[in-house]
Formats: sequence, C-alpha cells, structure tokens
Amino acid sequence: MSTEEAVRIEMPENVDANVDGELNVTVKGPLGEVRRKFDDPRAKVSREDNTIIIRASSQRKKNFAMVNTYKAHLENMFKGVTQGFTYGMQIVYSHFPIRVNVRGNEVLIQNFLGERAPRKAKIMEGVKVKVEGDRVILKGLEKEKVGQSAANIERATKIKGKDPRVFQDGIYIVGGAK
Repeated sequence: MSTEEAVRIEMPENVDANVDGELNVTVKGPLGEVRRKFDDPRAKVSREDNTIIIRASSQRKKNFAMVNTYKAHLENMFKGVTQGFTYGMQIVYSHFPIRVNVRGNEVLIQNFLGERAPRKAKIMEGVKVKVEGDRVILKGLEKEKVGQSAANIERATKIKGKDPRVFQDGIYIVGGAK
C-alpha cells in the first residue's frame, strides 16, 4: 500500500455520513446519529460521493494499522445506526436473590451476597438497559459504549475474598454485540 492508495468504504443505503475537516465524522441512519472524532495524525478521513476514504499519512506499518482501526470504527458506526448493538447478560445467584433496578444512568444491584448497601454500575450515555426476569438487555448505537456498560455491570458484581468456585453469584455477559 503506497501513500496514494487508500481504504474505501461504501456507505450502506439509507445512511449518510458527514466528514468535517478530516477529523469529525457524523453518521446518520434510521436508528439515529453517531459522532466520532478521528484525531490521530497517522490517518486522514475524507468523503467522495457515497464513499468514505481513509488514507495513511506515510508508508509506516503503524499508520496502516491506524487506517484499519478507523475502518473498523466506521463499519461499527454504520452498523450501529442501521441495526444497533445488543448485549445480553444473565443474573446468577445461589445464596441470596439478587434484585436489579435501573435508576437514571446507573444500575442498582441489591441484596448481592446479602449485602445491605446496593452495588452500582455506571451506564454510558446513549445505552438503554432493560431487566427482564433474570436477564439484563443492553442496547445502543455505539458498540464501545454498550460493551463498556456491560463490563461495568459485570465488574460491579465481582466477588472478592471468597472462593469463586463456591460463590458464583453475579451478572455475566452471555451474548456479545449482535
């Protein structure tokens, strides 16, 4: 790949992208709008007609890696505004029944291992959380934010100081980004 060569990504139907000065990219689709700042100097983003073009600033291996990273981010943005991302989580307990509630931008995990104070997990902006029985469903347009919210919930139920083979209580990710 020379400096003249570039990675081209065709935009899907019913998706529009706006590239503002090689840095800010806004993608609009039927489900909503996603913005991202691409500010690494190793790669530049531009738009020609119905194609997004990503160019490396030089022929270094790290620059081509950044081009492919940008490509993956843009493809995730396109998928997010057309299909969205969904994570499934399973509530597991054997000792004390866990109650999970969503309040504002955090998930409250009550009665975890019989603790009196609820454990809290932060929900990232733009992520919707729904509790259905022993399942927690997270949905959103940005893969990173949905995945980070799921990780925050899983991490909030981490058990310290007890044998994990015996105390397997927690909320675990069982379905990745779909």
